[in-house]
Amino acid sequence: MTTAPTTRESPGGTPGGGPAQARPAGVLHDCVSVFVRELRPVLRDPFSLVFSLMQPLMFLAFFGPLLGGMTGLPIDRAFQWFVPGIVVMIALFGTAMTGSNLLFEIQSGAHERMLVAPVTRSALMVGRACKEMVPLVLQALVISGVAAFFGFRPSLPGMVVGLVVLAVFGVGLGALSYALAIVSRNRDWMFWTVQQGLLFPLMLLSGMLLPLEAGPGWMQVLSRFNPLTYMVDAERALFNGQFGDPSVAAGAVAAVVVAALGLTVGIRAMRNSI
Repeated sequence: MTTAPTTRESPGGTPGGGPAQARPAGVLHDCVSVFVRELRPVLRDPFSLVFSLMQPLMFLAFFGPLLGGMTGLPIDRAFQWFVPGIVVMIALFGTAMTGSNLLFEIQSGAHERMLVAPVTRSALMVGRACKEMVPLVLQALVISGVAAFFGFRPSLPGMVVGLVVLAVFGVGLGALSYALAIVSRNRDWMFWTVQQGLLFPLMLLSGMLLPLEAGPGWMQVLSRFNPLTYMVDAERALFNGQFGDPSVAAGAVAAVVVAALGLTVGIRAMRNSI
């Protein structure tokens, strides 16, 4: 007696033309395969990670001491407030730029070849998004190590939890960036217009660089609708070991909501891509 082989979700659906059914184990295997594939170029060219650290290091070296002088805080206390915001900045810029890599693959034809590979389309999105967490964690560790020379002393358990929460947020943001790349595949200018048009307002309205308490009322109101605000507040509390701070729960909720929204939109865009 023979048994019919179990099929996985594929770009074209099932052989009979019906809706694709994916085995959880198969999807997990595909996600890992895509994750490893996407991570290999980073491991082969670690200089790209070093180069991407230039901007946060510049903020750390010049803006951090300036902030201490403006607020009158000692440099070590200023960095306790400032460094978690820089870590969130790394996640914001790093994950928001990931769609540009997919856009290049679409234009070069590499993405089309991946679509006919024997992997689920949802794994193409999830694996890519999860890969972005490796550079994020490595860069956050480097920034924290450099900031230690200025007196930055994070809570190690809080830092671990903070990076986990930030990784969840980054998965969602990266998936949204991939979805934007797919939507704008025939108009690459649209990707950069939308990306740059959203990136800096989100950053400035999060209190990442300067406290918003001294800002105008309209900025404080807008910041409440910015998920990045809750992430920044949560990271500051966690990096300083304040696990019971209400901002931690708010940041975790914001991270989960962004991840769920990003993966939903991203997977749908990947399944509909041609």
